[in-house]
Amino acid sequence: MQSNSARTAAAPRSGSVLQGLKSFADEVCGTFARLFAYVGALALIAMLGVAGWNQLDRGDDTPGRAGWTLADAAVPAFSLRLTDQPDRTATYTVLIHPDGGRKDVLRWGEPADRPTAELEVYRFGSERDARRDPRADLAVRMGRNSASELETAGVIDSRFGPVSLVRQAGAPEGAGACLGFLKTIAEPSLRISGWSCQGVTMPARRAMVGCMLNRLTLLAPDRHRALSQLFTGSDPRRGGCDEPAVATSSVDWVTSTANPRLRGAL
Repeated sequence: MQSNSARTAAAPRSGSVLQGLKSFADEVCGTFARLFAYVGALALIAMLGVAGWNQLDRGDDTPGRAGWTLADAAVPAFSLRLTDQPDRTATYTVLIHPDGGRKDVLRWGEPADRPTAELEVYRFGSERDARRDPRADLAVRMGRNSASELETAGVIDSRFGPVSLVRQAGAPEGAGACLGFLKTIAEPSLRISGWSCQGVTMPARRAMVGCMLNRLTLLAPDRHRALSQLFTGSDPRRGGCDEPAVATSSVDWVTSTANPRLRGAL
């Protein structure tokens, strides 16, 4: 049997061991709590960063996207009579950006259906959209996912100079195929782009695109000096747009990928 003195000496040692174990457990719990809080803070920062980047990197052309707002009270700056037939519906939309950009968008077609033609005049500001790939933007507007789904379709001549054409890669040239166009002008800083799905042949569709560009009219030129100089320096060509017979196109085999023509006699 243990003596009273032995039991008295063992009691402090046992109490110190229990106290040490308790302190160790408290330290482990505190370490895990701080670790979970640290990981949670990192995850929150990462989610906020991804959300912010996605907000800045949006590139779609809808009025509800970040930065762009629909300007209901804006005065139209352009006019275009696409056809001499009054039964075609045309809509005019103005989008503005707080960094100075403005897009005047004209669309033709019934409201319930997909537009059959569109023309957009984008006057650049300091926004990020002005530095993005214009083919990618046009691809989205034409219903494609990316610029890789478009292929070069030649060049046409217009009152603004040569204009590049694009179409859906591998698409047949029958009725319903759409032809896109892009023209960037340095002074004033703007881009004219859009598409047309009218015409049953490639030359007819080219002619329709050329007609849209050649008949584009600037309203109130006194209010837009730089635009006025651009339009007065290029003579309008007001040919009929209902049934264009001949495309005013550069169908040369060097500049066109469709309907090539060889030179000289065989």
